[in-house]
Amino acid sequence: MTKADLIEEVSKVTELTRKDSEVIVEAIFDSIVRTLREGEKIEIRGFGSFRTRQRQPRVGRNPKTGSRVEVPAKRIPFFKPSKELKDLVNGGESGPDDDDGESIG
Repeated sequence: MTKADLIEEVSKVTELTRKDSEVIVEAIFDSIVRTLREGEKIEIRGFGSFRTRQRQPRVGRNPKTGSRVEVPAKRIPFFKPSKELKDLVNGGESGPDDDDGESIG
């Protein structure tokens, strides 16, 4: 799914214009980027969390020439899916309503 597909889906589901849907999607992405840039964590219950991780400086190799290249330290964005999202992707049901308290056996 592309960003344009996502905007189209939001437009269909909310019955808003495509332009209004684009503003909503852009605002969400901008908020995520701004929060990560500030070094903060974003947690969306039932979906997952976004944070940054620090990568240490290292020595790499230029694949074309084989020469050594210094790679500086940097922060990288990292997404960790929630258990509910993992279960939904794998076809299982998830959530607090799924446990009826009965044991098997």
